[in-house]
Amino acid sequence: MYKCDLRKAYIMHVKTRKLALIEGITAGILFGTSAIFIRYLQNLDAFSIAFWRLIIACVVLAVLLFGLRKVFSFSLVRKNLGNLLVLSLFLGLHFIFFISAVKDTTILNATVLVNTAPIFSLVFSFFLYKGKPSSFAVLGITLAFIGVCIIAYAESQTARASLNGFSPRLKGDLEATLAAVLEASFLTYGRKIRVGMDIISIMLPIYFLTAIIVGILGLAATNRILELPTTMESLLLLIGLGVLPTAVARTLAFSSLSHLKSFETATMALMEPLGATALGIVLFCEWPIPIFAAGTALILAGIVFVSRGES
Repeated sequence: MYKCDLRKAYIMHVKTRKLALIEGITAGILFGTSAIFIRYLQNLDAFSIAFWRLIIACVVLAVLLFGLRKVFSFSLVRKNLGNLLVLSLFLGLHFIFFISAVKDTTILNATVLVNTAPIFSLVFSFFLYKGKPSSFAVLGITLAFIGVCIIAYAESQTARASLNGFSPRLKGDLEATLAAVLEASFLTYGRKIRVGMDIISIMLPIYFLTAIIVGILGLAATNRILELPTTMESLLLLIGLGVLPTAVARTLAFSSLSHLKSFETATMALMEPLGATALGIVLFCEWPIPIFAAGTALILAGIVFVSRGES
């Protein structure tokens, strides 16, 4: 009887882990649409885009909560309010920096650099939880760091031609790297509270609190009220951004933390730069320059080594 129970528990664990992997991979694919939507929203600033995508995501989850007749756990939200505020701050800053990066650099650079999050997640796990990285992981971190340095060097050469010595593309690369750090912080910190809460009950308040934080930061940074979409095209693009890479992809990615480590969930997002770059070539003719491709290959190889080593 005991062995039978163990076998059933193991089968259930395998099934739930497979489901979590499917959630993570689906999220990674849908994340690839984010940069495309943002690139078309040139008439809105980063704060406005981040704010409205979050509001739309809140509406989507609220409708889903009502449609599925799920009970919203107010008591758990109150109990974890401090943690939710920290997660919302990480997520809000991540959105702001990533949206700015897409506007300031190429889609390839923005999506690749933001996907160094598994590297930072592994580093955070080492210092916070004393997890010793494997030799594969150390090799992966080294490769990814070299790749980032190659991209930074190439962008610095572009910066020489600018008057102030700091090109928008180099600025965008730095913004994308900061977005990766914030993404890793969000996943590493969020894993400990994901297990104890229903996914919709946790993501709905996170999106709502994040929208408030983004609104406050936007007002402080721009000294004006956040912009409203003025055309039907902008509204439809915002709806697409709020639904696919935010309400659906972000929720699935966070849901996968129930049976994946934070670096594993971040690794699933490797689908993003591949899909986004392909769409960037088709829609914007943004072909990767060879030296950037070399840096990109090293970063992706480094992330794969980290994933292999920790698994």
